Amino acid sequence: MPVASDVEESATDTDAAGEGLPINEVFYSLQGEGTLAGIPSVFVRTSGCNLRCWFCDSYHTSWEPTGAWRDVNSILEEVQSHEQANHVVLTGGEPLIHEQSVELLERLAAEGYHTTVETNGTIYRDAPIDLTSISPKLASSTPTPDRDPKGDGEWEEKHEENRIDMDALSLMVDAYETQLKFVVTDESDLLEITDLVERVRAATATTVADDDVLLMPEGMTREQLDGTRSEVAELAMEYGYRYTPRLHVDLWNDAPGT
Repeated sequence: MPVASDVEESATDTDAAGEGLPINEVFYSLQGEGTLAGIPSVFVRTSGCNLRCWFCDSYHTSWEPTGAWRDVNSILEEVQSHEQANHVVLTGGEPLIHEQSVELLERLAAEGYHTTVETNGTIYRDAPIDLTSISPKLASSTPTPDRDPKGDGEWEEKHEENRIDMDALSLMVDAYETQLKFVVTDESDLLEITDLVERVRAATATTVADDDVLLMPEGMTREQLDGTRSEVAELAMEYGYRYTPRLHVDLWNDAPGT
């Protein structure tokens, strides 16, 4: 299992390291994915990631990370400015590469917020988290040269080596309420998904039910989802897993801040 501090140093490519967290954006919207889809939530999106999925829907937190370093107090103040929200989603990038994410989660918990952490499941941290939304990265996510958005494939080997960490993943499943959310590109992903689910079940004391396993169609625009959602919904019914929409894409297409 990677040492979180080492991952943080190597994966945060924002212009200059500072105090607090590198924040790409903070915004108020509806949770678009998973078991809490439709819940009004404040999203805190950190910048920096230890993986590079070719289809990443937050390109400027991974492939070309951007953002400003902000202290936890200022982030909390912005969250609190959305008075109608009591759910906060910490997302990225990969938010758990940053040690200060723990302090932010502690502060949010102290203020009574329900917190969801959206993570790739490769880094475990001990923090007050109400729901871990773990999206393990499948082989189909690897940025091979023909799919690399930057065209050179330099992340292919590193991504493939690090995309699954069973130690961190198992710790997370046993420690927190969890949903396993898989981005599905086509039917060929299901063999790896069913194998990984069985490995998680064998490695944990927690019961991982089929409806804790979510299948989500790959696609960042309505047009792309039009080509994948029906197939993925059929696969969910065939395998007994849960289908999850990308509600924010259905509602707002690929508009920023949604």
